[in-house]
Amino acid sequence: MAQPPSSNSASDLDSRLAKLGQTLGARESAHSADLRAAREQLDSLRERIASALDGFHRAAERAGAPHLRIDLGEARVDEKHLRAVEFDLTRGRHKAIVIAKSRGEITLVGPFRTGKAEGPCQSFPFASQASITSALAAFLEAFLEEAASP
Repeated sequence: MAQPPSSNSASDLDSRLAKLGQTLGARESAHSADLRAAREQLDSLRERIASALDGFHRAAERAGAPHLRIDLGEARVDEKHLRAVEFDLTRGRHKAIVIAKSRGEITLVGPFRTGKAEGPCQSFPFASQASITSALAAFLEAFLEEAASP
């Protein structure tokens, strides 16, 4: 039977992880302003999409299809890139992801089905708001069409 850790080994673990947290935190702090800017971009896009989805849901319900509901995920640190933030849109296995990267780029991923390869992806600089807006409409339309297919 395993012995419970001694207070020395627990103290050593606490100390080592605190030191590592300090080291990694200091390294990543250089990216905090750019990550904040990415979060602002992402939050703005999420608000625009939430508003558009509200209209989509109301229109689908009026048309007699209240079951056409899309879930809009919360913003979070990107699953693949530490210096990026993301949210997703889902309906069943259908998924699309919007990512804002600290290097000043928005990436639209999908639509795709979970369990399948992600893609296609489109990336745009933050400064290309007109391109993002144009691509976002086509991106959401493709996702909604795919997600609403039987």
